[in-house]
Amino acid sequence: MRMPHTLASNLQLLVLAVAFGTGAKAIAQDAPPPADKSDKATESAQRPLPDIPTLMREVGVHQKAEEEIRKNYLYHAIESRQDRDGNGAIKKTTTNEYDVFWVNGVPVQKLVKKNGKDLTPDEQKKESERIDKDVAKARERKDKADSKGKESGPRGNEAITASRILELGAFSNPRRVTLDGRDTIVVDYAGDPKAKTRNRFEDVFRDLVGTVWVDEQDRVIRRTEGHFLNSYKIGGGLLVNIRKDTSFNFDQKKVNSEVWLPTRVEGNGAVRLLLLVNFNGVVTFQMSNYRKFKTTSTMLPEVNKVEEVAAPNSPQ
Repeated sequence: MRMPHTLASNLQLLVLAVAFGTGAKAIAQDAPPPADKSDKATESAQRPLPDIPTLMREVGVHQKAEEEIRKNYLYHAIESRQDRDGNGAIKKTTTNEYDVFWVNGVPVQKLVKKNGKDLTPDEQKKESERIDKDVAKARERKDKADSKGKESGPRGNEAITASRILELGAFSNPRRVTLDGRDTIVVDYAGDPKAKTRNRFEDVFRDLVGTVWVDEQDRVIRRTEGHFLNSYKIGGGLLVNIRKDTSFNFDQKKVNSEVWLPTRVEGNGAVRLLLLVNFNGVVTFQMSNYRKFKTTSTMLPEVNKVEEVAAPNSPQ
């Protein structure tokens, strides 16, 4: 499976869609967790929790701003994939490495190694040609969607609206925890099985459950995890095919004191989402080596780096 950025984006779709919304369902404001012995922890525990609908709207604003900064960064992603057969046994293990960056407003994943081996010159040429074609098609889709006033992702793919997500489920159980020394607001999401849906795509979100961690200071998504309660097929499984109990998780860290970038994405189960995500087994992406860069409107074999950024070894 190519595209660590695309996989990460799809795993966050629920949270991001809600974050861009203009309202939210009622949330039960549970009491904060008991304080420990430290004064700082006691103060944090006693401080009132933020209004969660307001918090999530702020997350939407900050995520948009973060995306603009991410366009100036390149990072390395290592994909470890274990494919299962029909009986659940591992039949194949592969490792691919990518450089992940943006070109002309489109997220790009450039394959650089397959199972530990560098690409041949011919493979490198084909990969660069693929990227140029992929970017051109994505820009065409995005420009077309924008001209019609439709909500879409950076690659121009149609996005389910935030208002519809909010009608298909609700947040609950907000609490404050300390994650890597930073105050973090945690909320659970559960779809409403009785919610009326307009199509099978919405069924996916109606039956999705998970948990979201939001960095309280920066108002950005720090971590997400969840799983699907039911199996779905659209177009005979060619368009969408999600197996029951398929799970995912996603983590980010703050880099260069200015932007949050992904550190790990993992999926376990079986998923096909159009041509974006396709796996049956366990797939893990580990991200590192964050750098600033600039490119022209098309991606040539070499990235024109302008500044090396020493990212911390652990999330800030």
